[in-house]
Formats: sequence, C-alpha cells, structure tokens
Amino acid sequence: MKPLSTVTGQAISLREADVDTDIIYPARFLLVTEKKGLGAYAFADRRATPGFPIGEDNDRGILIAGPNFGCGSSREQAPWAIGDLGIRVVIAESFGEIFYGNCFRNGMLPIRLDAAQVAALHDVAEAGGTIDVDLAARTVSAAGDVLPFDIADDRREALLNGWNDTLRILALHQDDVSRFEAAQRRAAPWLWTARI
Repeated sequence: MKPLSTVTGQAISLREADVDTDIIYPARFLLVTEKKGLGAYAFADRRATPGFPIGEDNDRGILIAGPNFGCGSSREQAPWAIGDLGIRVVIAESFGEIFYGNCFRNGMLPIRLDAAQVAALHDVAEAGGTIDVDLAARTVSAAGDVLPFDIADDRREALLNGWNDTLRILALHQDDVSRFEAAQRRAAPWLWTARI
C-alpha cells in the first residue's frame, strides 16, 4: 500500500444515501480477481446516468458520499474498485461497517463527519472548491473551515506508513519475529532447509 498523509484537490460529490456494495461493484464482475483495472467496473450500472459524477477518467482523490455508504454484502472489490479510480478518501455521515473496515485494509481513509459537515463538503465539491484532508493532523479543511475527525491510532499509523496488517506487525514487532525465527531454526531446522 502507498502511504497516505494528505490528499488535496477537488472532490466528487455523490449525495445518494444507502449506496450499497452492489452499486459500487456489481455482482456480475465478482469473478474478476485482479485488483488493477477494477475501476472500470466501479458504479458500472450508474455511469450511463446523465450527471452521474464518477467516470473512468476520474482524477479526484476524495469522494464525498451520502449516508450509509458501502452498506450491503461484504465485497472487498468495492474499495478495490474505488481505489483503482484514484480515490484515497471517502467522507460520509456513516458507512456500512464491513466496507469501512475494508477501506483501511486497502489503503483508503473513510472519514465519518456529522450530516451538516458532510452537506457543506458536498456544496464545496459541487462548486469546484478545494478540499484538504490531513491525516497526520486528523482534519478536513474546506472553504475556511477546519473539521477534526476521529480515527483509531493504529489505523492512522498504518495508513501514514502504508502498512497492511502483516507489514504493521513486522514493523512494530521485528525484534520479536527475529527471536522467534532464530529459536525456530534451532528447534526445527528441517523447516528452514531450502528444497529444490
């Protein structure tokens, strides 16, 4: 994963409530397992709708979404597809819990703000204004307002460093891992012998 510290620019505004994972990534594409290129399938059934704000040529790293974004089935392809479009931050009043967790596991920052704050960010996005997300400072800035957001320290640290779960464990516990491996090599050397 790429480290994430700040994302600045114009944002996409998608006000619709209850956008589920089947809208984000339709089930008929679930057999596509390669992450790269999944953005082509993101919101596939909505893209032809006049005025739909998300297309394959998206160059915006922030999505301002409606409440309960990413609800529905567990579908890790949903954040994969959004991420493949270049989106690194999704801001909404609420998220489907599984989608919320999958975002962190895939290097994307989901931010929960209250309804009035999200509505104001939709207005800024629709007017073409700039939004700045600063993960280190835990703030979203737009139109002169600075909005703090909550994020667990471990999730923040993982995103700032570009760590997935395994890399985080290795980074934080390298000495323990090295001691275990040394002891394991002595206790069971046959497990460490290269075979051709």
